[in-house]
Amino acid sequence: MDESGALYVVATPIGNRNDITVRALNILVNVDFVAAEDTRHTGRLLAHHNIKCHMISFHEHNEGERTQDLINRLKSGSSVALVSNAGTPSVSDPGYRLVKEAVINHIRVIPIPGVSAVITALSVSGLPTDSFVFIGFPAKKKARRLKQLKDLAAESKTMVFYESPKRILTFLKEIIFVMGDRHAVLSREMTKLHEEFIRGFLSEILFSLNARPAIKGECTLLLTGCEKNKDVSIKTVETEIIEALEKKQSKLSELSKFIAQKYGLPKNKVYDEALKLKRKMQSQWHDSN
Repeated sequence: MDESGALYVVATPIGNRNDITVRALNILVNVDFVAAEDTRHTGRLLAHHNIKCHMISFHEHNEGERTQDLINRLKSGSSVALVSNAGTPSVSDPGYRLVKEAVINHIRVIPIPGVSAVITALSVSGLPTDSFVFIGFPAKKKARRLKQLKDLAAESKTMVFYESPKRILTFLKEIIFVMGDRHAVLSREMTKLHEEFIRGFLSEILFSLNARPAIKGECTLLLTGCEKNKDVSIKTVETEIIEALEKKQSKLSELSKFIAQKYGLPKNKVYDEALKLKRKMQSQWHDSN
């Protein structure tokens, strides 16, 4: 039975409609209102389980205005269940503002745990799971996205991203460009009929997806972290420095810091090597002119 004036954060299936707990179903039956990211989508889930309830639309475009309305309902004693289209609300889905305001207003917030795409993908990835970093969806603008990847280049933990099927090919290319060709696992259509896990290096995953006429289903990408102090060849570092210098991508200090973090090398040694190569390139240019 639900508690009056309580906000329930209810996890729902990420694909298979039967992946929902008995407790979650009981809450959805008994609450006064269900705040749903997409009422049509949630309506189909509720119909599958023969549940009838009063739904309120609550998504990223109306979250600001609807939050206060729901807080007022909660203050008046109504119970509300917050659900997203898939998985756990507030995790790369609407809900953060509502939960924050509920906490500020001393309204009881009760988690109803269940499926999460992050944990589901990690559990079968075969990658290190003792610690990981959840990024969610990368930035939409390319410049911000590339900066985000550069900031993560030295991260040693397994990283988890969400990405749409329309942007996944571009995103994979950008990761390879910034971080190099790492081992990864791409999962799509999890718990559904066409569930798939593509394992291998990023270039292999990219090759597999490029060969398809279309990519369907939101993707969860798990990426291995940076291996600190790994045995990287001088030639590899030199090649990367030269390519960056030729493209004039950044200042020498910034370039050295990025490459040092990427390969787990001392920054001063990378800077000295970059300075040496820059002078050599300048000398060759003067000689040719």
